[in-house]
Amino acid sequence: MGKLDGKAALITGASGGLGQAVATALAAAGAAVAIHYGTNWDGAERVVADIIARGGRAISVQGDLTSPEAAQRVMTEVKEALGALHILVNNAGMTRDTLVLRMTDDDWHNVLEANLTATFYCTRAALREMLRQRSGRIVNMTSVVAEVGTPGQANYVAAKAGIIGLTKAVAREVGSRGITVNAVAPGFIAAGMTERLAPGVAESYLEQVPLGRAGKPEEVAAVVAFLVSDDAAYITGQVINVDGGLVMR
Repeated sequence: MGKLDGKAALITGASGGLGQAVATALAAAGAAVAIHYGTNWDGAERVVADIIARGGRAISVQGDLTSPEAAQRVMTEVKEALGALHILVNNAGMTRDTLVLRMTDDDWHNVLEANLTATFYCTRAALREMLRQRSGRIVNMTSVVAEVGTPGQANYVAAKAGIIGLTKAVAREVGSRGITVNAVAPGFIAAGMTERLAPGVAESYLEQVPLGRAGKPEEVAAVVAFLVSDDAAYITGQVINVDGGLVMR
């Protein structure tokens, strides 16, 4: 028996990287999972096929989550296909790095919309179902950069810091309805966006990590799997860093 048997989960931005690792972990724990993608249909289908091959249940759903209508449609499709929506992991996002003085209006707005606004739209849409069933788990992916700041990422840092604030506000609003809302803040993880860092940047980050290595996507996924399980029923409004000690508070 898996800890998530009978649960239905949506993971946004799950066609690769951290999202894929999270989807795989939740499926391994027994959840039926919906793999959301924006444009990477091939990647999403590979994740679905891999989960099914391992004996799990998975579907793919597409949508531009910066559109409130699309976010609502995705939630509706997941509920219809999986029978319910118990878990939402807001993982989708993007970067467009440059110094503030060179940052265009589009650089700013697009990153805020893809990371923060999309998280809001998906959370609002998912809560309509979770409030009716008086239970639910929401985990939002933020980043350690939201706590320390990173030059050249003012838009991304602002978005991820906003996700922390959103997490805490929503956690207070819905806690009495049996819904928990938490955030996970990965540090330097060997997947996704960190793989596209300029030469030398990765090495400089690793020098600051007390554990002396990059994290694995599976190590982040394990924390998410815990937070959406019954074992974490008394944890809400928290930000859990998975960063090898990079940020100590």
